[in-house]
Amino acid sequence: MLIETQRLIIRDLRSEDEEAFIEMASDGSLTDVGFDDSCGEWMAEWIREAAQFAIRNNPCKDYLAYVITLRDENKAIGSVGCSYYEDLQEVGITYFIGAHYRNEGYAIESVRAYMKHFFGSYNIQKMIATVRAENVSSWKVVEKAGFLLTEKKMYKDLNDRREEMYHFYEITV
Repeated sequence: MLIETQRLIIRDLRSEDEEAFIEMASDGSLTDVGFDDSCGEWMAEWIREAAQFAIRNNPCKDYLAYVITLRDENKAIGSVGCSYYEDLQEVGITYFIGAHYRNEGYAIESVRAYMKHFFGSYNIQKMIATVRAENVSSWKVVEKAGFLLTEKKMYKDLNDRREEMYHFYEITV
């Protein structure tokens, strides 16, 4: 998969992205998405698994993750894709941007580009976003990308230890 925007290239993950992802996780800012200080132990396997999922290309079954790179530098700065929420029976947007690249609009740009690709590639009419209520930056990203708030409720996501307050969003074609 390849998506190009004015400033970014979104592409399939490659083994050479491993170090960039480990570096992004080293400051602790990606713990919410499951990338903690031990991710160096499993990152290569995660990238191999993501590559297999990309080949199967089934958003209603697999996590689809792609790397976000700066167009001019070919430098990995984050990830965007989707995940199937079995408990909600919905496909949800997933993304993260390394701490050094936040507040530059890259998250909004990559989410918008991925959504356009997603809705043009699959016969799926709706995508959701689940964002912890305390993560103001992230819910501003999905709102600016066009998602609409549908509810706020207690929820336990995959990486959560306990239920927490979440904002639930959706966008339709």
